[in-house]
Amino acid sequence: MDALGIINFEDNVATVDGLGEYRPVPAMAFLGRYRIIDFILSNMTNSGINNVHVYCKEKPRNLFAHLGTGSHYNINEKRGQLRILFGEKSFSSPVYNNDVANFILNMQYIESDHNPYVVIAPSYFIYSINFNNVLEEHLKSKADVTILYTSTSDAKNSFLACDTLQMDENKRVTWFGKNRGNTKNKYISLEAYVMSKELFIDLVHKAAETSSLYWFKDILRDSEHELKIKGYQIKGYVRCINSLAKYYQTNMELRDRSVAASLFKADWPIYTQTNDSSPSTYAKGSSVKGSVIANGCKIDGTITDSIISRNVTVSKGAVVKDSIILPGSYIGENAKLDHVVVDKYAIIHHVKELVGTDEEPVYVKRRDRI
Repeated sequence: MDALGIINFEDNVATVDGLGEYRPVPAMAFLGRYRIIDFILSNMTNSGINNVHVYCKEKPRNLFAHLGTGSHYNINEKRGQLRILFGEKSFSSPVYNNDVANFILNMQYIESDHNPYVVIAPSYFIYSINFNNVLEEHLKSKADVTILYTSTSDAKNSFLACDTLQMDENKRVTWFGKNRGNTKNKYISLEAYVMSKELFIDLVHKAAETSSLYWFKDILRDSEHELKIKGYQIKGYVRCINSLAKYYQTNMELRDRSVAASLFKADWPIYTQTNDSSPSTYAKGSSVKGSVIANGCKIDGTITDSIISRNVTVSKGAVVKDSIILPGSYIGENAKLDHVVVDKYAIIHHVKELVGTDEEPVYVKRRDRI
């Protein structure tokens, strides 16, 4: 595919409380073995995009460690490259640390890429898409910009604070807005765009000249009357990870194989960095139902409808229900967890009961001891 892939970072609306203190959204553990970025990056490499730029707004260490050279995403360094890019100068205020500023600081890498088109998408939307089909429709429609979107009839509860679109009968975008949860039916922008590299560079410079606080989507909004911007609908499973509640709920619903089937497909693999370790062990008297268990775990308690990441210990008498346990955590004897997100390497030993809800799961900090 003749396109440069750009994985953009999330705007300030997407805040996953707790988990976000230690790593950016793309690097967050997901479903026991993945990271959130794996889904959009796999979409790109499965589509034949061999040159990918990954932009990181802050805390890049976890992202660097997970992505490596990109070889486990089927990126061959002889014909492509994965770059992790971020602003190399400090910003006087977080509001200046936007995508446009980072594009400007790394413009040399964009300009030197040989591909005539760009595919730009953030990682905090999770879906499955072949970008070849999008580029084909983009060229066929003779659009200047093609925006991916999904349609929802549950906008009062889902995709809150996400960008929305209005389109005419020809799917030309006529208005950009925000989902305030005031109506049920909305077209949700996935903040994913296809356009020529030349136009992308022009719009980045135009945005920088207009305002130091402009994001790329702001200049698209300003250009809706000047450019032919068309929508491309993504059907099937689409979710946005822009809060701790949505992180929790998305993990939980993908435990259901019938739901996961629309995201995980035999001919469309989701790549990730593998972690070879011993199989999980289950002690006599332990019980596991409706859960996802990664390798390297020691299970001696009861686990129901939960996601257990690698190298987790659940001790005798412990009960873990509707919870997400991240790698290396230790759940002590007789502890009771219900709707809890436990961050990496935390130890729950002295406090015997933690209970949250779908909308407000309890969060236990990384390396905390409680």
